[in-house]
Amino acid sequence: MHVEPKVRSDVESKNVEHPPVGAAPAFGRVLLKLSGEALMGDAEYGIDPDTVEAIAREIVEVQSGGLELAIVVGGGNIYRGIAAAADGMDRATGDYAGMLATVLNALALQDALERLGAVTRVLSALEVSEVAEPYIRRRAMRHLEKGRVVIFAAGTGNPFFTTDTAAALRALEIGAEALLMGKNGTRGVYDGDPRTDPDATFLPELTHLEAIERGLRVMDTTALSLCMENDLPIHVFELAERNILRVASGEQVGTIISTPTRFPTPDKEG
Repeated sequence: MHVEPKVRSDVESKNVEHPPVGAAPAFGRVLLKLSGEALMGDAEYGIDPDTVEAIAREIVEVQSGGLELAIVVGGGNIYRGIAAAADGMDRATGDYAGMLATVLNALALQDALERLGAVTRVLSALEVSEVAEPYIRRRAMRHLEKGRVVIFAAGTGNPFFTTDTAAALRALEIGAEALLMGKNGTRGVYDGDPRTDPDATFLPELTHLEAIERGLRVMDTTALSLCMENDLPIHVFELAERNILRVASGEQVGTIISTPTRFPTPDKEG
């Protein structure tokens, strides 16, 4: 009996060069948070193709080592709801526009990844079925198990929540072991703003509670609280060359925010 060969419509069927094998990952599954500004390069706004390709190339190398990788991308390079609200736009409307900006960034990153041979899925919290799948937790986890890079777009799908909160929420939902936060132009967390305060001190380690109590500009308080309550460590580092790979392989780069493991107090004898 003649059997027709299976036709694969997915990007796996493309004849592409296999990416280099990355270093053995220190985690099984992580979520990488990229700011929209990280995609701008040296431009003042928008998307710089060379910068996106460089980030995509490193993501492919990291994932090729066996790491299950999900990504949340911001939209600040295109639109900011808070800034629009300051100019008189309704805050909720501005936030929805910002969510759509993250969809644009997710598609740009997806295209760069697939041109390098990665298999990706964009899952959106807002329904845009022509370009992305709807966000369904179990579907996202299945994609990760199949070795696909999952890109979460449109934040949480709700106004008044940042993409930092979306990153913390999605990381917890998919069972990520760590939240990696790639920052644009900063080494990690400081006790002040290093751009305006020359005496600002770099902090290699701190707890979630310290970050909240000291008002450090890591991520918004809602996101930090989520991570603290669920013991999710956060690695904050500069989005410089090879840094994603270094963090994923267990090297301490930038700042680690975690809560010490709480052991039960032993019962006293007698």
